[in-house]
Amino acid sequence: MSKHINIRRRLAFSAVVLTMGAAQFGMLGTAHAKASGATAVQALPAFKSIRQIDAGVLNVGYVDEGPADGPVVILLHGWPYDIHSFVDVVPLLTNAGYRVIVPHLRGFGTTRFLDANAARTGQPAALAVDVIELMDALKIDKAILAGYDWGARTAGIVAALWPQRVKGLVSVSGYLIGSQQAGRQPLPPEAELQWWYQFYFATERGRIGYEKNHRDFAKLIWKTASPQWHFDEATYSRSAASLENPDHVAITIHNYRWRLGLDKGEARYDELEARLARFPAITVPAITMEGDANGAPHPDPAAYAKRFTGKYKHELISGGIGHNLPQEAPKAFANAVIEVDRL
Repeated sequence: MSKHINIRRRLAFSAVVLTMGAAQFGMLGTAHAKASGATAVQALPAFKSIRQIDAGVLNVGYVDEGPADGPVVILLHGWPYDIHSFVDVVPLLTNAGYRVIVPHLRGFGTTRFLDANAARTGQPAALAVDVIELMDALKIDKAILAGYDWGARTAGIVAALWPQRVKGLVSVSGYLIGSQQAGRQPLPPEAELQWWYQFYFATERGRIGYEKNHRDFAKLIWKTASPQWHFDEATYSRSAASLENPDHVAITIHNYRWRLGLDKGEARYDELEARLARFPAITVPAITMEGDANGAPHPDPAAYAKRFTGKYKHELISGGIGHNLPQEAPKAFANAVIEVDRL
């Protein structure tokens, strides 16, 4: 029996257990509410289903909603978040006629490696190749790509290296393509302070600490990256469940160590990383976005505008919007996707 079938069966069994548990919790909660006279808590928005498909080195968990023949949009989440960053964006796009794909990145949610011995690589080129291989597996020739954080970097790389596959790009915090050489260059002290977790992850203590405390660690990142976003525990827990992926810690640690040149990448990505080190222009229609209260490290829009050589515009979203822009301002994000389709 193939490994990916075993993966699917394990995932299906887990889903049944979780569903049964949720149902029992729901019945208990309802009974308690009736007994105490309390008002029932409204359920959080949810996706209809999570599908699984073999794509390259992964069995990818992904959302696929909207008309099958609609123009395709692929939404890419960041770290340490998950696909639920787009839970309010997806219906806005599907109602506008788009088919929307939202994959769990490697190391998140139900995405798994097909080979137990495969390198748990988190370097940027690997995540970009994952997107191309997912598009191939789903027989998608061309799509609009949109994302933030790791997702924005990944979408930008795909747009730069495979422009023929990208109809348009929406990138929160703009042009995020980098290289190991650039990552080795020191920054001003205030900027270095914002990257404190990158230096923490460079140590063995940091790796062990993240493995042991990744749930609390991620919540701290959410708070500091979006200081004016008052998310509740249920909203956080819904996404934090995706961090229990068995490869999450290894992928996270490799990603940040690779950026500093402390870990090597896979040889299969060397040529792609060499091209990215030359900071290629993005020629496809693009909209970059920034929240007015982004507490995470991010470049000034003026510093990257020249990297976009096709039709381009930048949007600043006000109202205390932080790093997780799609979840904090879903309508603005969805509108940007629709607008870039018309550029």
